[in-house]
Amino acid sequence: MKKSLFAIAAATAFVGAAQAQSSVTVYGVLDVGYINQKSDGSGTAPATTANNSFIGSSAETTSRIGFRGTEDLGGGVSAFFTFETNLQPTSATMSAMNNRQSFVGLSRKGLGQASIGTQYTPVFNQLAATDVGQTNNMIGNAVYPQQSANANGNPGSGAFATATGPGNSSDGVTIRTTNTIRAKSDNFSGFSVGAAYTQNGSTTDPVNASATTNNWTGWGLQGDFTGVKNLYVGVAYQALKSNNTSPTTTLTSPTPSMWTGAAGGTNSQDNQLYAGATYNFGFMTGYLQYVNRKVESTVNTNYFAKRTAQQIGVRSFITKTIEGWASVGNGRWTSYGLNNPTANFTAFQVGANYWLSKRTNLYGIYGQNNVSSTSVSNNAPVDAAAMAVGVRHTF
Repeated sequence: MKKSLFAIAAATAFVGAAQAQSSVTVYGVLDVGYINQKSDGSGTAPATTANNSFIGSSAETTSRIGFRGTEDLGGGVSAFFTFETNLQPTSATMSAMNNRQSFVGLSRKGLGQASIGTQYTPVFNQLAATDVGQTNNMIGNAVYPQQSANANGNPGSGAFATATGPGNSSDGVTIRTTNTIRAKSDNFSGFSVGAAYTQNGSTTDPVNASATTNNWTGWGLQGDFTGVKNLYVGVAYQALKSNNTSPTTTLTSPTPSMWTGAAGGTNSQDNQLYAGATYNFGFMTGYLQYVNRKVESTVNTNYFAKRTAQQIGVRSFITKTIEGWASVGNGRWTSYGLNNPTANFTAFQVGANYWLSKRTNLYGIYGQNNVSSTSVSNNAPVDAAAMAVGVRHTF
């Protein structure tokens, strides 16, 4: 009996010691507000002539809940994990939940870390670090537009938000990929580097595997520099490829949206380059951004879509509790595919936060996108505008 009690006590002490070396944190964001949107134009797509208003969510930040944890393994080595999914505070169901991030990894002090799972891409990591609008979900961002509602009628201008939140994708860059290994170094003399590799292959026909092969692969590199006081510079490049031998589908749409989701596209090569910088002047922070993305068909390289954009902006605390930002950018959309559309576009956005506490703020955002007429017939210039006011709480 005494031996049994001793064993139980020892096991309890061991578990307690293990728990003392690990930690799990629950975090999240709830963002709800009023959104009003308007688009005019004579294009064939309904999205070019729309006007709506509603109580919606995720205008400033995508509502989410996440769990992250770390465990000290000793010798400067730690294990960590993250799991994160969307929340829809204005929806009666939870059916729209999705996997934003889910990965596990190891880190070592003085060296860096490596992780595997569904993760943000190198390009998006650098964009998030240098975006004046902090990757909000309102239109008006030339570098990080929301995915277009219709490729023919509104190329590159950004889709409207919905009451359940954003579409979680962008025409500008690929946000996340599944089945990804990612590594990032610690900071050495102001420099850090990172890399990612994606491999997701599957066959569904064991007899004729070549006819039903889905293979999404990709790689990416990123680097940043913080060696000069108040200056941050980041650059990233990624190449994502999709191969689906059943069916052998060519890229005939003028929208480069094949890799906007986490799973991949269809027979496409998607190359993306991003560069951004911020400088803290003391009274405000300046932002400079550039993105170049080209998607082409791997079946017929005559079909491609290319989007480039650049943007400048400023962000500052006007008072101790009022924060404001503004940005303006432009770009060009070119392609050879369905009706060969080409368009120029401009965008601007202004916004403000009123901080009630460190975790709760009221916000107001106004954005506008202006797209020139495209070479597609019956598509006139499109002007889209949207405003949102709401409250955001982080926990």
